[in-house]
Amino acid sequence: MFSRPLFLASLRQAARPVARQAVLRPAPFLTAFQQRLLSDHTKQAIEKAVSSAPVVLFMKGTPETPQCGFSRASIQILSLQGVNPTKFAAFNVLEDDELRSGIKEFSDWPTIPQLYLDKEFVGGCDILVSMHQDGSLAKMLEEKGVLTPLGDSAAE
Repeated sequence: MFSRPLFLASLRQAARPVARQAVLRPAPFLTAFQQRLLSDHTKQAIEKAVSSAPVVLFMKGTPETPQCGFSRASIQILSLQGVNPTKFAAFNVLEDDELRSGIKEFSDWPTIPQLYLDKEFVGGCDILVSMHQDGSLAKMLEEKGVLTPLGDSAAE
């Protein structure tokens, strides 16, 4: 009746605006409920982590050895975009169960990896891929001044 790839592509396209809307306007009742579950200690630790660099990625594994395909894809996208390593920090959620569950509550986003730019939640891997493809990620990273300067000898 319909082509599976075409159907899935249509489904993904239809879901994109909803995902972006959720990032921009989380449901207030969920945020308030989830904040009650997040301990003050964990919340402060996550806030400190988010503030540790202009570009922060909570991921499974490390940038050198990602432990899931979505984390690997996120690292590859940030690398392709030319994010300056001195302005980037990554946190391995597999090392700390409290961080792993806490970051999901903190952002009101159910999956990992999660990217923060200047302390603001950007999204997960699906959002990064979409923004990378439409050019909005490059524009955002350039506006925030987190890219490696052209001709930088450290990048060579």
